[in-house]
Amino acid sequence: MTLALKPGTSWAETYARCVTVAPEAFRDDRLLNLTLGAWRAVGTPGTHATPIDGSSIPGPPRIGIEEARAAVAFAGEQHEEWSRVPLAERKRRVGEAVEAMAAHRDLLALLLVWEIGKPWRLACADVDRALDGVRWYLENIDRQLAVGTEAERRALPGPVSNIASWNYPMSVQVHAELVQLLAGNAVVAKTPSQGGFHCLTLAHALMHRAGLPVTLLSGMGGQIADALIRDPRLGALAFVGGRSNGRKAATALADTGRRHFLEQEGLNCWGVWDFSQWDLLAGHLRKGFEYAKQRCTAYPRYVVQRELFPRFLSTYLSVVEGLRFGHPLAVESPDDPLPELDFGPVIHAAKAAELRGHFDAAVAGRGVPLHRGDLARGRFLPGQDTSAYLAPMCVLEPPANWALHHSEPFGPLDSVVLVDTEAELLAAMNAGNGSLVASVATDDADFGARVGEDLLAFKVGVNKPRSRGDREEVFGGIGGSWKGAFVGGDLLVHAVTYGPEGPDEKLYGNFPDYSLYPAR
Repeated sequence: MTLALKPGTSWAETYARCVTVAPEAFRDDRLLNLTLGAWRAVGTPGTHATPIDGSSIPGPPRIGIEEARAAVAFAGEQHEEWSRVPLAERKRRVGEAVEAMAAHRDLLALLLVWEIGKPWRLACADVDRALDGVRWYLENIDRQLAVGTEAERRALPGPVSNIASWNYPMSVQVHAELVQLLAGNAVVAKTPSQGGFHCLTLAHALMHRAGLPVTLLSGMGGQIADALIRDPRLGALAFVGGRSNGRKAATALADTGRRHFLEQEGLNCWGVWDFSQWDLLAGHLRKGFEYAKQRCTAYPRYVVQRELFPRFLSTYLSVVEGLRFGHPLAVESPDDPLPELDFGPVIHAAKAAELRGHFDAAVAGRGVPLHRGDLARGRFLPGQDTSAYLAPMCVLEPPANWALHHSEPFGPLDSVVLVDTEAELLAAMNAGNGSLVASVATDDADFGARVGEDLLAFKVGVNKPRSRGDREEVFGGIGGSWKGAFVGGDLLVHAVTYGPEGPDEKLYGNFPDYSLYPAR
């Protein structure tokens, strides 16, 4: 079986379509920044390696601190004007942007394939979730803002700054920005350095055309973070990323008193106890490998009752040996649809090498190598670069000093811990000091409910996974996985607006002096 690139999907053709659709934002050889109300050829563009095959594509046009400060100052002026625009007009413009993106949905999705390696189905889902989610807010925003009542909510005193991870440019970042705009705030957004900047550039070109006050900047976080986090004209910070950068952001925010919601990584665990529904678990395990577990709600750690380990292992191995991975645009025949894959590459070759190193370190520390997949089972083009691809790997009983013992790998590297008592199960599942989600596989509903109460996870599933959720579903984290206001559903609107109490309003979230949790 010899595979070839699906006709019409090459990077050159994809980028040429971007230049045609949004010539104001894409030049033949570089991207532009959206700053001071227009697309400008500022910043140093450079190049970037796509994880798909290692080939070179235009990189993010990185600006410096003075340009970032000027951009934030202008966004502050935009915010003053936008916050006075009637809600009906805000809804019209946001709706126009949503429909413009819907018209270019396939191009946005194809950019996600090339930039961050999403298989076609998942790339399309990322775009669709963003747009469908904003449509839900368009239908509910009057109620969420309590329009016409004494409890009516108003925009924040300044624009919302968005610093997000690369893995969900549309369904997380663009979705959040559009809701922030709908609520009356101008928006400043930084592109992720590791990927997603082409997709975000196209999306923001369409948002800008619809008359929305958006600023899109590229730059090194360490160089422009002061402007995007501490500038006194900002009204809030929305951050999605790892705990290290999250701690830096929280420290920078400490004396500002500013609204913030910082989503950070957590070690999400799946416990298995007194369980017999192995076909059900197999389905969940397979779906869990989507996008190579490069998701904040992926489950990389399984905490298994010792006597159930043989059945768990046979179920797990049958799943991983049936996974489909490889080049997301490789087909056997030009007329074939794009392949149905569980995952493509990880975000870059360095990440793949890092995860292989973690696997080797766990085994060297006397962990048991349960599974080490072979790239030869993947679907690739003849002779293509596969350095960013990683077949699934799993370690049993990794050593306590393993670098990933308390943190997530953010890739297809799983670990299994065996336990004999309920207390051991809880201790192992709470090893990460707080997480976004956790699940328990059990035939005993009472056990699942009881254990769920003691798990340090924002959402707990019994015989099912939990996720970020859509529309009305709230989202947050416990412990070190989240700082500031929770989001999702009505809470996202509340996080980016003031109620009658103003900045003293007590929101759901994790704050230095209190934590308050909604039904979840």
